[in-house]
Amino acid sequence: MGIYRTTLTDKMKTALLAGTQSGCGKTTVMLALLQSLKADNHSLTSFKAGPDYLDPLWHQAITGRPSYNLDTRMVGVKNSQALLAQQAETADFAIIEGVMGLFDGRSGVGGSGSSAELAQQLQLPVFLVVNAQGMSGTIVPLVSGFVEYAQKMQVEIAGIIANRVGSAHHANLLADALTEHQMPPLIAWMEKQAPCLPERHLGLMQPSEVELPDFLPFFHWLTQDFISLLAKNKTDYPDITPSVDLSGITLAISRDAACCFIYPANIDFLQAHGASLLYFSPLKGEPIPESADAVWLVGGYPELFAETLSSSNTWPSLRAFIESNKPVLAECGGAMLLGESLTDCAGKTWPMANMLPYRSKMQSKLASLGYREEASGLRGHEFHHSTRETTQAFTACFQVDRGDTGIRYKNLRASYIHWYFASAPSVIAAWLKGEL
Repeated sequence: MGIYRTTLTDKMKTALLAGTQSGCGKTTVMLALLQSLKADNHSLTSFKAGPDYLDPLWHQAITGRPSYNLDTRMVGVKNSQALLAQQAETADFAIIEGVMGLFDGRSGVGGSGSSAELAQQLQLPVFLVVNAQGMSGTIVPLVSGFVEYAQKMQVEIAGIIANRVGSAHHANLLADALTEHQMPPLIAWMEKQAPCLPERHLGLMQPSEVELPDFLPFFHWLTQDFISLLAKNKTDYPDITPSVDLSGITLAISRDAACCFIYPANIDFLQAHGASLLYFSPLKGEPIPESADAVWLVGGYPELFAETLSSSNTWPSLRAFIESNKPVLAECGGAMLLGESLTDCAGKTWPMANMLPYRSKMQSKLASLGYREEASGLRGHEFHHSTRETTQAFTACFQVDRGDTGIRYKNLRASYIHWYFASAPSVIAAWLKGEL
């Protein structure tokens, strides 16, 4: 079954786990919640609001199944509904981890791309994660403000999960205060001694690099009725099946520890529309597969493996592929591979494939962040700590109001933008077929 099924059974119950702000601990609570549901033998799946690559990998480490991105901006409401429909075929429960604070979006309060707007559009209850360290009664006016504004958007905050709680007594103080003032109930709490997830400059480290913590000893329920608070999915979602044909196209995709940022929905999209997929590793120096008609260089962490990549045996075959005018799409870290050099986080400069006229340099601060939309309607996201210094004139490949316009050379498109393929199927098909 493809990703564009238009109706679903009503068995899957769903909720959105949101936070008061970034850093309140919602990812830790999300993983604890998934571990708890799995321990009770529930059939569950997970999603991530927004364009994040790393949080979904942690979800998958627990559930054993891909965690898909949902949002109202890049993925879109209809595609988000379709992804819920797909997962409803094989899961009873779905938890969606929000992005930033509940009302943080591209602009305004609860605006485009926010968790609140996603909950509104998908008609989902919200469980709000509050960092309760150092507070007791203060939780009431804090939660009250969130509840009041959520109600203006017709969004229900069904319960509160307190994070960084000092003791069971502390949790009871929080629960009693919420009950006394007719606020949503405290349904669970997490001890302040709970393990922390390791981070680096782009966010969390990958679960393949470190051991998955056991959060269950630190996570405590205050209700036996959590499941009843979840909402059943709607039925009769609109039909959004695109009429594109990728049959006969063999796409070679870079995939290894340096090239690891791939939306599962993009893989589903390619396979659902007939493309044959092959994988190669620049870290291992693997050549471009001879049967490839197009290449997708995905993003990731080239800066962590710059020394190995500097002498990769992949580059001669990739250079020949590009010079033969075959289609190549290079995104963020994948585009960094194609430049003259890469200066890593330690300040050391390494030669790269030297196919495009620029040098990439890592910096400690964020260089760019935000949703992007091409004139064709294709949507994506940009998030990186590196900058690009061009060494000669080049032709731009994307028409965007904000963000990286990229570099076009023959049938190669390279930029910092990660694209969401289902947002404009005909555009992606034309790129991979070399028709644009």
